Amino acid sequence: MKWEEGLIDSLGWGKDITRREEKEKVAATIAGMVKDGEILGVGSGSTAYLALLKIAERVKEEGLCIQAIPTSLEITMACARLGIPVTGLEGHRPDWTFDGADEIDPYLSLIKGRGGAMFKEKLLISSSPKTFIIADSSKMVSRLGMNFPVPIEIFPQAFTYVEQALKKLSSREINLRMAEGKDGPIITENGNLILDVWFDSIPDTMERDIKQITGVIESGLFMGYKIEILNP
Repeated sequence: MKWEEGLIDSLGWGKDITRREEKEKVAATIAGMVKDGEILGVGSGSTAYLALLKIAERVKEEGLCIQAIPTSLEITMACARLGIPVTGLEGHRPDWTFDGADEIDPYLSLIKGRGGAMFKEKLLISSSPKTFIIADSSKMVSRLGMNFPVPIEIFPQAFTYVEQALKKLSSREINLRMAEGKDGPIITENGNLILDVWFDSIPDTMERDIKQITGVIESGLFMGYKIEILNP
């Protein structure tokens, strides 16, 4: 039995989507790759959302039977609105995953996490045999950290300890990510805080060095993962 029509049926992305024409092209490419019976890992961000809309069109028109493993609440809600069944890593491994990125360097290292879902995104990418990162031209950089800080999800009571430890890693600016639409800081879906950290340089060991700090749940650095970039 379905619920009566309600708020979820009218939900959209909620923000203006920049470079939409470029993102629509990559979204169409992703949707064209989907095969009947597949389990898809679905990342966060506007480009992943647009790809999900294109996939939903194919599901409706062709009767494809697929399942999604979403990385965030907004993508879970989008799947519910679009009629795409959701499953989890407890019982299924994705056939492949698609996701976006905030920055991509020439070595295919990434900064992700503006949407605050880097822990689930990294878990899903690590679980997938192949991952496609969908990105428009604005995401390509010569080195990580040019346009965006590194998001770091932390256990709330470790706030001060983690801050002091990050200062020893040559961070030049550390900010607690504050919420919009509520007072106080952003609270992740895991009940944690997010620090946005600017570094003067990001060496190859930085992802590991950050993760070794007690109280760090995950960082938005993705270095050395098996991914393929899809551009418009």
